[in-house]
Amino acid sequence: MSENKQMTHAEAMKRAKELVSKMTLEERAFQLTYRAPAIPRLGIPEYNWWNEALHGVARAGVATMFPQAIALAATFDEDFMKEVGDVIATEGRAKYNAYRQEEDRDIYKGLTFWSPNVNIFRDPRWGRGHETYGEDPYLTSRIGVSFIKGMQGDGKYLKAAACAKHFAVHSGPEKLRHEFNAKVSKKDMEETYLPAFEACVKEADVESVMGAYNRVNGEPSCGSHTLLQEILREKWGFEGHVVSDCGAIMDFHEFHKITKTATESAALAITNGCDLNCGNVFLHLLEALEEGRITEQEITTACERLMATRFRLGMFSDDCEYDKIPYTENDTPEHHRLAVKAAEKSVVLLKNNGILPFDSEKISNLAVIGPNANSRVVLWGNYYGTASRNVTVLEGIQDLVGDSMRVYYSEGCPLYQDAAEGGLARKDDRIAEAVHIASLSDAVVLCLGLDGKFEGEEGDANNPYASGDKMGLELPGRQMALLKAVLDTGKPVVLVLGTGSALTFGGEEERCAAVLNMWYPGALGGKAVANILFGKAAPGGKLPVTFYHTTEELPDFTDYSMKGRTYRYMEQEALYPFGFGLTYEPFAASDLKVETSGETAVVSLTVTNQGKRSAGQTVEVYVKDLESSLAVPNHSLAAFCHVELAAGESRRVELSLGRRAFEAVNEEGEWVLDSHRFRIYAGFSQPDARSVALMGQAPLEAEIQL
Repeated sequence: MSENKQMTHAEAMKRAKELVSKMTLEERAFQLTYRAPAIPRLGIPEYNWWNEALHGVARAGVATMFPQAIALAATFDEDFMKEVGDVIATEGRAKYNAYRQEEDRDIYKGLTFWSPNVNIFRDPRWGRGHETYGEDPYLTSRIGVSFIKGMQGDGKYLKAAACAKHFAVHSGPEKLRHEFNAKVSKKDMEETYLPAFEACVKEADVESVMGAYNRVNGEPSCGSHTLLQEILREKWGFEGHVVSDCGAIMDFHEFHKITKTATESAALAITNGCDLNCGNVFLHLLEALEEGRITEQEITTACERLMATRFRLGMFSDDCEYDKIPYTENDTPEHHRLAVKAAEKSVVLLKNNGILPFDSEKISNLAVIGPNANSRVVLWGNYYGTASRNVTVLEGIQDLVGDSMRVYYSEGCPLYQDAAEGGLARKDDRIAEAVHIASLSDAVVLCLGLDGKFEGEEGDANNPYASGDKMGLELPGRQMALLKAVLDTGKPVVLVLGTGSALTFGGEEERCAAVLNMWYPGALGGKAVANILFGKAAPGGKLPVTFYHTTEELPDFTDYSMKGRTYRYMEQEALYPFGFGLTYEPFAASDLKVETSGETAVVSLTVTNQGKRSAGQTVEVYVKDLESSLAVPNHSLAAFCHVELAAGESRRVELSLGRRAFEAVNEEGEWVLDSHRFRIYAGFSQPDARSVALMGQAPLEAEIQL
């Protein structure tokens, strides 16, 4: 860690104002698109602001690929997430320094990374949900803040500039996003959609915020006075810069029909606080000035904010410690090991009848089956870089067991088509092979689910339905037929899911010996899955989203009210609840104590590893308001921590709850302490009946009065 105190926004702005004062008005205006031209007479090189680092440096050649964001959230581990963010920033700097040395200043080569995505995953059909940290605003806040702190570092300059996106109220449908108006109450805004953004600004000092494509209550997000001025800058005190989503300002006149021309759209955006245009509409700013729609000062202010970010990144300084990071610090074996560890910590064990971890001495023949068994695409998610090595689940198993057992493989069926040899073969042309090798084996690893090409961003995903979103929760194509056929062999089946969102299995999960959710586990994810299957590592994840039984129990996809959505508001029982995840070793929680002080509390309990091996477990604390009619209907996650314990070890764990944990939001969107009686739950899951049944134990509970 550097001994230098990080450059403040005020110091950076002072330098920026001095530099910008030397620019012509035209030069200032042309700095406000993502492809900012050089100004040689002032020593300013060209700069492309667009870069991505959702789970590793993306789209710029080789870099370490971590598990997808939803998987990283499943670790429920803030310290680990900060470490991941720090490694990504190291690789980003290493690549930036190398590219700069070669005079390559193209797109995806800069230090302004448009990550993380802290939108709330409110509906399991949303194709981009796997880019987020799940459905809970508290979890999303904690994971997002840690990632940003890791990315931005604690040196004199920012190691990299993170960006909280997409502000705000964005979670599908993808195919409507350019024209959609998300209607949301003040209560839902404050209770669900804004807390993560607020934490990223106030706690992590995130350098940038990106607006969303959609309108919010009639205002286009990238030109919203309510969002960008009243909330972001005035209420929260945000001091960085705001960037539009790519093409979002063009949407103002093309699809939202809020404005009539590009000039009007540019004026609306910059007047309301959007500083940087990912797109070309800001090339019309000088026209907007001539027409009297904007002032010179608005162009100047935006330019000053952008230059301040470049100063905070050390771009105009010769003492930036991060300039010394060599390319050799990119894609290192050490970073690969961290990526494998991340995948292991994120895998969620949803069911285990005792078959896992496999006893190698009892297995001579193993069948590895399914469209995701030997797929590289399922490893990647979206917004990914180029991995120097990929390890699929099949390859991970083959590498681990070597010649100690026979490993059979069959695709079983494609991900969503009816036949592997489409056009010539009959439907289900690989199922016979799958059934036959299953019958030859002692156990089956069946790899089903989705991938980042099936669910994802509008225009990027190529599923056969609708612009990246899912139509339902069922396994696509012939996967259910394959699942049933393999289960019918009577051999023990370990179902391994590759998915970024909730799925259902028609009750067939009851016949599986075990169910593992590997998410989109990163380029080396197959190694992590093999380690878990054979006990070289243990699954460490908890679900950051609810797995529902059906979409019928959910409101319409376009309804942005939270009623009936996510664990805090749902009325039905979940298939697999938020916060749920089993471990190989049994853990116990005991001796819960809650000490209150004014409007805060400290929760302490003893956690014991009752197993025979070292293992990890996540402690989750939920709060239920017992009096207020304003409180969420169920309960809310209020604290969590990950604990690693040796076999037989006990440890006293202490978690603090601030005032916000006990507050409720009224209809005006105000946080108020509306109650004095609360129930505290502390354990390894939610306190709902389904979680208790699946875990085989209930959280400890205590009633308190503030």
